[in-house]
Amino acid sequence: MELSIIIVSYKSLDWVVKCLAALTGDSAGLETEMLVIDNDSRDGAAEALAARFPRVRVQVNLENLGFARAVNQGIAATRGEFVLLMNPDCEVRPGATAALVEFLRAHPKTAIAAPRVLDPDGSVQYSARSFPDHLTFLFNRYSLITWLFPGNRWSRRYLLSDWDHTSVRDVDWVSGACMLVRRAAIVQVGPMDEAFFMFNEDVDWCRRMRLAGWGVTYVPAAEVVHWVGASRKRVAPRVIVERHRGMIHYFHKHHPANPLVSLLAGGLVMVRAGLMLAVNALRPR
Repeated sequence: MELSIIIVSYKSLDWVVKCLAALTGDSAGLETEMLVIDNDSRDGAAEALAARFPRVRVQVNLENLGFARAVNQGIAATRGEFVLLMNPDCEVRPGATAALVEFLRAHPKTAIAAPRVLDPDGSVQYSARSFPDHLTFLFNRYSLITWLFPGNRWSRRYLLSDWDHTSVRDVDWVSGACMLVRRAAIVQVGPMDEAFFMFNEDVDWCRRMRLAGWGVTYVPAAEVVHWVGASRKRVAPRVIVERHRGMIHYFHKHHPANPLVSLLAGGLVMVRAGLMLAVNALRPR
């Protein structure tokens, strides 16, 4: 088996259908298996997908296990030489799947290859970035400082926004929204850290791959449209909380520090979470 495609879905049936439709055509010519892990959506996804995509397997969890645990379920249940992780709100452009597979075949020391990720309007999402540090939460893509002062050097350093994103580049980490991973690297390094419910598990995985001597590479010949952020409507509060809990776990794991410094950094992260929860509550449903 050449390629295992894993999609983790939570109440995203319409997006999954669109995602699978694009993947089905784009992966033609590759020996492929497709698996959707449904995290207790209770939206009839298994039945609907079986009718529309009979070759796609669907595994339904009886509770929402989070992204990392669901991905690990998918890895354990598949056998492809390469594993393509896709968010349901991603849509591959023609040739993207083959471009990523061909890159990993040509570069045996690379563990993860990731595409050029685009917003629906065609603008580049900053999906390949530098490793975060204790202050990155102030300068990430969604931070107030980045929004008010997008040209500041700290945001540019973290987001790699000075780079034109049209050339192949080895990077620190890439977004888990879409990444192709070599199974041999997973066997060596291990699966995703299930202490992350959602968010930051991709940063951690890439860091562990890099520490083990593997490469993580951005491959712009492959393009994917990611519909995240297309809506400014309210999100579930748990999404915001888990994003920030993931930040804290990542820093404790990879940047051990004086307990007082760690406590202060964690407190600042949760203050940010509180502010985002307040802003989120004002958005339309």
